[in-house]
Amino acid sequence: MVKNMGQDLLNEALVVIKNAENSGKMECITPASELIKNVLLVMQKNGYIGNFELVDDKKSGKFRVELIMKLNNCGAISPRFSIGLKEMEKQETVYLPAKDFGILIFSTSKGVMDQKEAKSKKIGGKLISFAY
Repeated sequence: MVKNMGQDLLNEALVVIKNAENSGKMECITPASELIKNVLLVMQKNGYIGNFELVDDKKSGKFRVELIMKLNNCGAISPRFSIGLKEMEKQETVYLPAKDFGILIFSTSKGVMDQKEAKSKKIGGKLISFAY
């Protein structure tokens, strides 16, 4: 069976993680890219996933992600809008279910980070995903 690969690998990876978590699986295999690695690092730092590793499939690679049953929902945000510091709280109310519950993940000039780190560094960026 040939799987039709979508254009948004980050979205595909997050859907795989969310579906595996909802199914009670302990790990899953996602597509790999530098952006996905950076998003997974932010999710790991915030306690939503366990360890992950790159698996060489002789192509672009895959990530094996350890699931720890702490994730309710996650997803990629498309189109990816630039968000300034003043707009972050509004976006939190749009994508997160409650104040201080979950994270927004931004791609900034200083790397990929959650909204708390972006606020502390006083920088905005492109809103790329959320997790809670």
